[in-house]
Amino acid sequence: MSLRLAKFGLGQVVRHRIFSFRGVIFDVDPVFANTEEWLAAIPEDVRPEKDQPFYHLLAENDESTYVAYVSEGNLLLDDSDQPVGHPHTSLLFSEFRGGRYQMRPRITH
Repeated sequence: MSLRLAKFGLGQVVRHRIFSFRGVIFDVDPVFANTEEWLAAIPEDVRPEKDQPFYHLLAENDESTYVAYVSEGNLLLDDSDQPVGHPHTSLLFSEFRGGRYQMRPRITH
């Protein structure tokens, strides 16, 4: 299996190309890294291929906020220049500047 470079990066705001939600990327898997049950729950006609980057998003729609796992092929750059209203953005990101979130520095040992 060959790996592709991810099109989007941490802190970028994206939107789903089919469904009405947007979010900020906080993690990237180079290929599908969820359960087969999760994938099988997606209707076959819109089920993404596994050999592409998948993104973890702090997501929002008109009704709620949540964490989403989305294939690269289903994402578009959100050019609204508006922050995401997810309450956990401040846990992972320090600020929203120029249409993009800045990651908080991590302290590890």
